[in-house]
Amino acid sequence: MICRSAVGRAGRSRDHTSPFRQYEPLLCFLHLSVIVDLMAAVWQQVLAVDARYNAYRTPTFPQFRTQYIRRRSQLLRENAKCGFEPGLRRQYLRLRSQLLALRYGPLSEQSSFRASSVRSSRTTLDRMEDFEEDPRAQGARGHRRSVSRGSYQLQAQMNRVVYDERPPGSLVPTSVAEASRAMAGDTTLSENYAFAGMHHIFDQHVDSAVPRLQFANDDKHLLACCSLDGTLSIMTLSPPPPTVKVTLKGHAGPVTDFAWSLSNDIIVSTSKDGTLRIWNTEDGRCIREVSDPEGSELLCCTFQPMNNNLTVVGNSKHHLQVVNISTGKKVKGGSSKLTGRVLSLSFDAPGRILWAGDDRGSIFSFLFDMATGKLTKAKRLVVNEGSPISSISARSWISREARDPSLLVNACVNKLQLYRVVDNEGTLQLKRSFPIQHGSQPLHSIFCPLMSFRQGACVVTGSEDACVYFFDVERNTKAIVNKLQGHSGPVLDVSFNCDESLLASSDATGMVIIWRREQK
Repeated sequence: MICRSAVGRAGRSRDHTSPFRQYEPLLCFLHLSVIVDLMAAVWQQVLAVDARYNAYRTPTFPQFRTQYIRRRSQLLRENAKCGFEPGLRRQYLRLRSQLLALRYGPLSEQSSFRASSVRSSRTTLDRMEDFEEDPRAQGARGHRRSVSRGSYQLQAQMNRVVYDERPPGSLVPTSVAEASRAMAGDTTLSENYAFAGMHHIFDQHVDSAVPRLQFANDDKHLLACCSLDGTLSIMTLSPPPPTVKVTLKGHAGPVTDFAWSLSNDIIVSTSKDGTLRIWNTEDGRCIREVSDPEGSELLCCTFQPMNNNLTVVGNSKHHLQVVNISTGKKVKGGSSKLTGRVLSLSFDAPGRILWAGDDRGSIFSFLFDMATGKLTKAKRLVVNEGSPISSISARSWISREARDPSLLVNACVNKLQLYRVVDNEGTLQLKRSFPIQHGSQPLHSIFCPLMSFRQGACVVTGSEDACVYFFDVERNTKAIVNKLQGHSGPVLDVSFNCDESLLASSDATGMVIIWRREQK
């Protein structure tokens, strides 16, 4: 209807025999495309408002809140395709916001949910405060405790004896690191990772899985993701509203992995079409395309952290290869073979050790020659025979506060596993594991970027039950700190921005959710 009226007005303003008449179908299509994009943006804003107030609905039944937001997401996405007038939808958004504010009270962007009502005890994150075992760490149920700087220092002194007895291989900062703890604030781990709900939802890759997403390096608002629809998206979250900055098009098959350069001006991506592509992140141009000489599917990639001119790529024929992205050529001596399809890669911080995981359950460590790019195979660990290693994340702790380099591993064994790196050849020793639902999907996990400044340490992972889980690696029991619910399919990847104010998660249905941390 909208398109016909627009064409009709254009037809009355000129002669019917005008040579421009042949372009009317194209104009009609473009008009409808713009309208569909506008409606999708409005529906995303509607869902964000619903999610923000979702913590207020049936506070004692979090399962209902999860079902409600998932159903709302499904209905809004369906209605966005029906062709309604965007102006009416924006009016609906205003009215719905007003009605929710009248029913539950106004919510500001900086809302801290510290009221003494039951509302403050839970957010959309479904904070699991009942998992707190130390009664001193929390006051009355659902309330933050307030501790002065002086009492904090006294508590640190009281705990010093206990934490000084921690073994030398301890993973996390000890309580004597008062300066570091002060940077994070005197809050529990649950409070540090409490979120106020959905900040925004991107669904430009709807119906195609988004296997990877990552915030740009040292950036709060720039985010990228890749999709099995063959494209990548670069999104910006500020200034509002959040938008898709540029879409990277060129791959002829599903995009399996990508990585940001340190300066964020380049992205490299791999695809099942057998090519590695280098992209300009400003304008979306493909700078170079490198084809796999074997014609095999490329499944993963990562930059050499100390030399972004070199990229390591893994393929479906079990091969690992170092590529010079400036020349597009493979580095001599920079190749090796694993026991299966190469699914995951991660360097340690100095770039001297590379770990690679395959689909047969093995993790290999390689020594990387910084001068030549040569790879030397060092160690092999079989996590579980036949269980794909879908994610490897390395974190080096080199300070006095935490002296234990670690590796976080997702394998299809219904567990998230944390390993200790015990020597300079990348030998791994299992430290502990955390139960999640992971049987077949390519799930990923991360270390929280600021956990070196906190008492306790947190890791985050996706799960096949459509949830995002936060685990405290130091808790011996009940390690779940928080759980995010809102996805309608397996959560494949998670990523924090540099200051942990935002968390992004992607799922197998193509949805990307941006979660905002509760402001103190």
